[in-house]
Amino acid sequence: MKKKVVFWFFFVILVISGFAFSVQGQGKTEIFRDPKYSVEERVSDLVSRLTLEEKVMQMQNDAPAIPRLGIPAYNWWNECLHGVARNGVATVFPQAIGMAATWSPDLVFREADIISTEARAKYNAIKPTGKNGLYQGLTFWSPNINIFRDPRWGRGQETYGEDPYLTARTGVAFVKGLQGNDQKYLKVLSTAKHFAVHSGPEPARHKFDAWCSEQDFYETYLPAFEALIREGKAASVMGAYNRVFSVPCCASDLLLDEILRKKWGFSGYVVSDCGAIWDIYNGHALVAGAEKASVMGVRAGCDLTCGDEYGSLVDAVKDGYISETIVDRSLKRLFTARFHLGMFDPDHDVPYSAIAITENDKEESDLLARKVAQQSMVLLKNENNTLPLSRKIRSIAVIGPYADKLSVLLGNYHGTPSKPVTLLQGITNRAGKSISVKYALGVPALEDIDYQKDIIDWMPAGSEKEALELASRSDAIVFVGGISPYLEGEEMKVEIPGFSGGDRTTLDIPDNQTELLKKLQNTGKPVILVLTGGSALSFIWAKENLPAILDVWYPGEEGGNALADILFGDYNPAGRLPVTFYKSVSDLPAFEDYSMKGRTYRYFTGEPLYPFGYGLSYTSFSYLSVDLARKSAVPSDTVGIHVKLRNTGDSDGDEVIQVYSIRPVNGNLQPVKSLVAFQRINLKKDEERMVSIPLVIKELRQWDYIKEDYTVVPGLYDLLVGASSADIRLQTRLEVIAN
Repeated sequence: MKKKVVFWFFFVILVISGFAFSVQGQGKTEIFRDPKYSVEERVSDLVSRLTLEEKVMQMQNDAPAIPRLGIPAYNWWNECLHGVARNGVATVFPQAIGMAATWSPDLVFREADIISTEARAKYNAIKPTGKNGLYQGLTFWSPNINIFRDPRWGRGQETYGEDPYLTARTGVAFVKGLQGNDQKYLKVLSTAKHFAVHSGPEPARHKFDAWCSEQDFYETYLPAFEALIREGKAASVMGAYNRVFSVPCCASDLLLDEILRKKWGFSGYVVSDCGAIWDIYNGHALVAGAEKASVMGVRAGCDLTCGDEYGSLVDAVKDGYISETIVDRSLKRLFTARFHLGMFDPDHDVPYSAIAITENDKEESDLLARKVAQQSMVLLKNENNTLPLSRKIRSIAVIGPYADKLSVLLGNYHGTPSKPVTLLQGITNRAGKSISVKYALGVPALEDIDYQKDIIDWMPAGSEKEALELASRSDAIVFVGGISPYLEGEEMKVEIPGFSGGDRTTLDIPDNQTELLKKLQNTGKPVILVLTGGSALSFIWAKENLPAILDVWYPGEEGGNALADILFGDYNPAGRLPVTFYKSVSDLPAFEDYSMKGRTYRYFTGEPLYPFGYGLSYTSFSYLSVDLARKSAVPSDTVGIHVKLRNTGDSDGDEVIQVYSIRPVNGNLQPVKSLVAFQRINLKKDEERMVSIPLVIKELRQWDYIKEDYTVVPGLYDLLVGASSADIRLQTRLEVIAN
């Protein structure tokens, strides 16, 4: 009897202990799923449950599911450079370079907000199916904030231009619009790329070693990234393909640890550009094999590879090349991002989960795409008020290789618009029945020419003749030329005269276009040149001989309507160049030279074709006065610049007030001037207004070699106020006093 009592006593103890252990284990299992715990606690719990093999698979862009824990598969690779890309129908806004040409961060914010709404709508719609493939997620590899230092770079179209300040202001607005303003959850996640000192040449990017001065590094290449991290709170950064100072960007302690995390306080994750870890042992040939390259990347702080190289980390840990603790560090950063996106929380807790697919591709979004396109287009010449078109015109000849091509609306990294309006279609729609619009190709696009044959043999019979005959019978000629995304872009297999591997070897518009323009001008009819492209072009003959020139970039799905709005006077253009237009490549240093000397308006001392910040209007503005809220300041201040303007023309219009500074210390390689503030405003006809523009004094900073940090040098700063970098209307002076 006594033995039975003892047996049942121990049996009950074992059952109770087992139940307690089970409850404790069950509770621990639920920690990473339970929103009442902190994100840090939940992430730590989740990572602690993964095997080493499971961990490294989560560090690759195509992360597989972990069924035993109920963790779904996730692909980190998604694109939204100027609209949700490669994931079905979506609103397609103007290419990034066009967004910068608006000089309107507020408008860019509104655009990014629509992009993130459409991204969430698509994600929410597919989530119940259990599928989550390439381009269907919430972690977006945008924006591209590399400095467009040289117009030959084919990917410059993806950037916000050549200036660090304009790039920073535009980029911060884009990131905030994407990520939303919820205190707990991200709407989508933004990745600033490509970190850092990255801007071609495209064919050499997998092995190129970029060198620049310390001053250029900190004053040109890094400021936009810093702004997007500190101010925009971008949750991710993408490392570049190339080396900087002989170290691969995706394995650089200087970039990823000392600057990004220690100096700027970045707490998000870093992803490699696609195949950049592979480049460490192939393109750069610095180590032997994926294992050592992966160790280099993860140790430096590259948490996620776009590729499969990190699968080698299992052996690397076992071989003692890297500790599992460092692997865990990357895993925690990655899962923290997914938790902040609400991927492990009930839908009713995540406000963005309520966004329905009906929010995608709405009419209101089309209208904003049209507005961004309108504001992006830059009127470069308008002699004798050729534009807007006279109301007396009854026939228009639209000629040129890009008038009716979808590609020049979209640029690269684009989505699929449901109702794209080509430039020809927009003109035709607006003309209506009262104005005859006829089209002729005239000359082929370079990408359509078979270079194995004679060009003349390739061209459709009578195409030039047809164009000239049409032009002679018309009241006005609109020629749509320039270049296309089939000629410039990312590492392309293009070997056409003037283009190489995605980059350009000349700035000139194609010769066949110029030759036809000369013949069209001889008809005696007014010729309006409409240029497409994602970078600076040179067209010296056209500038000297044609009455009107308009640059429309790659204007998005509503490009045709926006162009028609401007041509017919329904919208007054006010886009401004975010890049310098040079006369020739001979005005530039070697493409491979990353020194800023001789580049961009900040260091170029020659005469440009058109200066940075340039753009005309159908009206005119008088700059009447400038005053400062106070004449002196300390580096931590913000000072108001009060500029009085008057619209002295015959129509309402926008003006972009630009403020440049000249430093008090003029040593070697000091910039000629630097943009430090700007504001786009609308003035009615005859309206006069005092506009207050905030100048953040820290924007006057420069790199101090001795302190190894930025400093705002005490002294007198000349502040130049004008309509472009070369059109200064007013000047004042501010004294900066040391703290």
